[in-house]
Amino acid sequence: MARPRIVVLGGAGDMGYRAVKELVASKEAEVVVADFRIDRARKLAAELNPPPEVQFVDANSRQSLLQALEGATVAVNCIGPFYRYADKVLPAVIAAGVDYVDICDDDDATVKLLSFDGLARKRGVTAVIGMGWTPGISNLLARRGADRLDEVTDIDITWVGSTADSEGQAVIAHVIHAITRDVPIYREGEWVNAPAMSGVKEVDFPPPIGRVKAYYTGHPEPVTIPRFIDGVQNVTLRGYLLPDDIQSLSRGLVDLDLVSTEKKVNAMVGLLQPMLPLLSRMGTTAAPAISGLRVDVSGFKNGQPARYSFVTEDTMDRLTGIPPAVTALLLANGEFRQPGVVAPEGGLPVEAILARLAARDIEIEEV
Repeated sequence: MARPRIVVLGGAGDMGYRAVKELVASKEAEVVVADFRIDRARKLAAELNPPPEVQFVDANSRQSLLQALEGATVAVNCIGPFYRYADKVLPAVIAAGVDYVDICDDDDATVKLLSFDGLARKRGVTAVIGMGWTPGISNLLARRGADRLDEVTDIDITWVGSTADSEGQAVIAHVIHAITRDVPIYREGEWVNAPAMSGVKEVDFPPPIGRVKAYYTGHPEPVTIPRFIDGVQNVTLRGYLLPDDIQSLSRGLVDLDLVSTEKKVNAMVGLLQPMLPLLSRMGTTAAPAISGLRVDVSGFKNGQPARYSFVTEDTMDRLTGIPPAVTALLLANGEFRQPGVVAPEGGLPVEAILARLAARDIEIEEV
C-alpha cells in the first residue's frame, strides 16, 4: 500500500520548514516541499534524511497550485501572509480533492475560508483552518476548558511574540495587519469591532516572559470559537510584542500613517526585516527568543463559578509548525475526517493532538 503524500505549501518558510522537518522525521508519509523560493527549498531538502521532494509553486497561479498538488493526500498551507493568499490556495486544494490544514492567523482571511465550507463538503474535502500556535493550540485549549465546564461564558486568549523569535517577512506583515485596524471580538453574544491595540489588560506568564500589558489584535479565535463552542458569550484575543519598547514603535507606525496602505506595508516590511536583530535589543532588556500563549476559560461547574487556565512557552516555529504536521498525519492516516471547513475547536480530537504535541516537548501548563 502506497504511503500518503503530504505537500507543504510554503514549506521553505519560517514556519513551514518546521512542519516539513516534523513530517520527514515521522517517516509516515512522502513529503513534498513546495515553495516559490526553489533554491531555499532545495537547501532545506538537502539537510533532511531522507530528503523530501521539492517543487516550485506560485500561490498567485491556480495552475501552479494544481500541479504542486498532483497526487497529494493532504496539503499543509504555510504560505503567508494569509490575508493575501489564503483564499487563493484553499479553492485550488478543494478543486484538487485534497484534504487540507493551514496556519491561517488573520481574522479577515478566516471569514473568507469559512465561506468555502459548502464547496468543501460537496467535494468531500476536510479543511482544517488555523491549526498552528494562535490560532491552533489556543483553540484546542479553549475547547479543553469548555468541555470541563457545565456552562462556558468567557474565553480570553493572549499571545506574546518575540522579535528575536522569527525573521520572516510574512510574520512581520501579519503583525502589522493585526495592529493597524479595527479587529473583531465577541462581546455579549455578538461580534463587534474594537480598535487594535485597545483593551489593554495585564496578563501573567511564567518566566522569562512574566507580566505583560496585552491589547486587542486581529486574530481568528474570536471569529471561529463562537461558531463551534456553544453558549460562549465573550471571546477576546490580545497580543503583546517583546521587547517591551517595541509597543512604542508599533504605535508610532500607526500614528505616523506609515502602514495604512498595502504599498506602505510592503515598504515597511522590507525596512523592518533586516532590523529585527537590532529591534530585539530595544530598551534595557533584550527580548528572549521565545513566544508564549495563555488561554483562560471561565464559566460555571456544578452551579459555581469556575475557570481553567493554560499556558505554553516555546519558540514560535515549534509552536506554529508542529501542530499542522501532527494534524496532517491524522488526516493522511484517516484518523480524522469531517468534510467541510472546520477550526481546531470544531471537532478535532483535542486530547489526542495535545498528547502528540507533548510527545514532541510542547508542554502545556495548567495554572
